[in-house]
Amino acid sequence: MLQRGMVIPAHPLALTPDRKLDERRQRALTRYYLDAGAGGVAVGVHSTQFAIHDPKVGLYAPVLKLAAEVARECEWKAGVRPVMVAGLIGQTAQAVAEAELAVSLGYDVGLLGLGALAGASEDALLLHCAEVAKVMPLFGFYLQPAVGGRTLSRSFWRRFSEIEQVVAIKVAPFNRYWTLDVVRGVAESWRAGDIALYTGNDDHIVGDLLEPYRLRRGQRCVELRFVGGLLGQWAVWTRRAVELLEQAHAVAVQGSVPLELLRLGTELTDANAALFDAANDFAGCIAGLHEILRRQGLLQGRWCLDPREELSAGQMEEIDRVCIAYPELSDDAFVAEHLDEWLAK
Repeated sequence: MLQRGMVIPAHPLALTPDRKLDERRQRALTRYYLDAGAGGVAVGVHSTQFAIHDPKVGLYAPVLKLAAEVARECEWKAGVRPVMVAGLIGQTAQAVAEAELAVSLGYDVGLLGLGALAGASEDALLLHCAEVAKVMPLFGFYLQPAVGGRTLSRSFWRRFSEIEQVVAIKVAPFNRYWTLDVVRGVAESWRAGDIALYTGNDDHIVGDLLEPYRLRRGQRCVELRFVGGLLGQWAVWTRRAVELLEQAHAVAVQGSVPLELLRLGTELTDANAALFDAANDFAGCIAGLHEILRRQGLLQGRWCLDPREELSAGQMEEIDRVCIAYPELSDDAFVAEHLDEWLAK
């Protein structure tokens, strides 16, 4: 299923005004994503707020459990099993423990963040990845340094790809050179055909989904594509994201790209700049996503676990601007049609 390509929203965290877990709206969000046509959801990732991994906060297990319960509910209803991705972070002992919990809850694959090992060598990182991979299949994650990631070499991605339990890689450095490093690393590995590439570059979504990568490996030419996306941007307007991916897959078969799709890519990047607060080094990125979900009625407010996480100065005006300028990006009508149903259960 991952190799066919799918929309995987990075699941936000629904909170009450006193910043406690809002279970009703948390479930409603998962129902929204799966009813919109997403192939799965990623829970416990950056958009879910990394603070939930802190034992003092105590939300990692409850939040993963809620999404797993809704996924089973949707599977029984639609007959299609969503792919469940669990965010894994921390030093090796923590990441392994989180993977064990995720497996016990029915999760399929772990999106492994490496931010906690910022000072480690690439050899040490690979040992860490191999240990976690003993517990569950891995979704690699190249996170942009602006929100806690680190620069990783082409050699790292080649060696990472050769871990047999690696099934996919989310490429999200927000940098074309570093994106190419990942693709080249995968192409140079002996497992190039086994690994699904997913864009996490919210600033280049359409481009990633359309561009083929033709790379030489010895005497052979290897062609790779991004088959889907695991994105914070796709935590909003998800129905439109599903339609976009369907268009991108059709274009890959046809071999020609309509100008309209390129224009849509530019609009989506402009909208993402507003929602993710690119002007302020992404300080308001989670609050920006929450604002769209609040306007649609899926969330009650923009609250984050950290009260300091809010919209930046001028970000609300930018969100207003892109919502007015690009109504075709929105799925407001789809949400309005189903909102009561999602909130009722």
